[in-house]
Amino acid sequence: MKLLKDLIYGIRLKEVIGSTQIAIEHICYDSRKSAKNALFIAVPGTQVDGHLFIDKAIELGAIAVVCERLPDRIQKGIHYVQTSDSAFALSAVASNWYSNPSKKMKVIGVTGTNGKTTITTLLFNLFSQIEGELCGLLSTIDVRIGRNSLPATHTTPDAITIQEHMHNMHQAGVKYCFMEVSSHALVQHRAAHVDFDVAVFTNITRDHLDYHGDMNGYIKAKKMLFDGLKKEAVAIFNEDVKHGQTMVQDCKAIKRSYALKFPSDYKVKILERQFDGMLLTINEQECWTRIMGDFNAYNLCAAYATAIELGKDALQVLTTLSLLTPVEGRFQTITGKGIVAIVDYAHTPDALQNVLNTIATINEGKGKIITVVGCGGNRDKGKRPQMAAIAAENSDTTILTSDNPRDEDPDTIIAEMANGLSPNLKSKTLEIMDRRQAIKSAVMLAKEGDIVLVAGKGHEKYQEIKGTRFDFDDVHEVTLLLNS
Repeated sequence: MKLLKDLIYGIRLKEVIGSTQIAIEHICYDSRKSAKNALFIAVPGTQVDGHLFIDKAIELGAIAVVCERLPDRIQKGIHYVQTSDSAFALSAVASNWYSNPSKKMKVIGVTGTNGKTTITTLLFNLFSQIEGELCGLLSTIDVRIGRNSLPATHTTPDAITIQEHMHNMHQAGVKYCFMEVSSHALVQHRAAHVDFDVAVFTNITRDHLDYHGDMNGYIKAKKMLFDGLKKEAVAIFNEDVKHGQTMVQDCKAIKRSYALKFPSDYKVKILERQFDGMLLTINEQECWTRIMGDFNAYNLCAAYATAIELGKDALQVLTTLSLLTPVEGRFQTITGKGIVAIVDYAHTPDALQNVLNTIATINEGKGKIITVVGCGGNRDKGKRPQMAAIAAENSDTTILTSDNPRDEDPDTIIAEMANGLSPNLKSKTLEIMDRRQAIKSAVMLAKEGDIVLVAGKGHEKYQEIKGTRFDFDDVHEVTLLLNS
């Protein structure tokens, strides 16, 4: 229970009707979760406007409302707080409700188109081995508090859930929280009141343009993380990628760079590449890792830079990094029948290109490359032809298939992907809508020494079709086929 005046601390107030000295027993932004003596925050959303449900929240017991637009009918006994930005207010209320847990631990946020899950998971595993069980993780794959794991519903949860998880982490004694920070979450202020100690930028390429409108909007969204850093925080950015410097422009925090190509504070070099790992140097110190891919050299370097900036011993960090295994569904290799299969989450043009480049470098033209790829429904349609072209240009055979079609017709998605193929590329491309059959066909086409890439879903354990999630696991499907 907290007083309303304490919960709205930090909110941009426009008007208050009623008293702020009342006791609040519950907070929510979903009217269905309203209860006796609750504070309801009405947030305009992309699908639903919370202002339309103020009366419902009050009917279920809410005694106070935070909103951008005051309702036409002000109800007696109800206390109203008008603000210019309800989403920002929700973040403040959530943090205040849980007594600002992010200020009681070190919080590391990672943003970028690709690499967020890998870096946060690497850091969680790295620090867990160094620090014991005193680490937390908020990622696309799951939420972890020490050894306890919870399913994740979003790359970055809603503001209340973020603060609840961090409160539970603090209660459990967590010292470090590693968190993926999506562009959607930044625009929607879900993490506006998270006190970040370190922010990492990986890269930015085409993705989520259905939401942000264009690349400029996407870049501005990512930059919000760095614009909000305190001066004693550390901003770590990829020097090799376009817009790396853009992210930290006008940033108050301490700036540190990492790179594979250009001069930087943290420099990684690749000495050897194999399907079972890579030999690297990071700041001139050798390190063997069981994690493959040039893109993962960047991820490992970012993790190393973060650990050093947080005061960890360089030799201990490198030794521990060498023991870490690949993140689930990120360049995950499965072997059988003389075939190497790779399951990867690559669902953007850049990520797919990076994975195929890595395969080509290790393969050295010895075996054929067979790629299975699809594109998600209700998402950026512009990348569909690009994804198909990248797959076909870098593979001996490509199979276009279904990948979470959601509310769209999967055959239509595949047809839009195929529009990116020249006649020559079409001649070595198959279209198999059923993903299970597509994977089976790829494995049947492969011979000893060949490589099968199954791209797009990675760690996911479902296919989302017409609002329903059906059990489906790329790793399981491939493993069954290669071991049968």
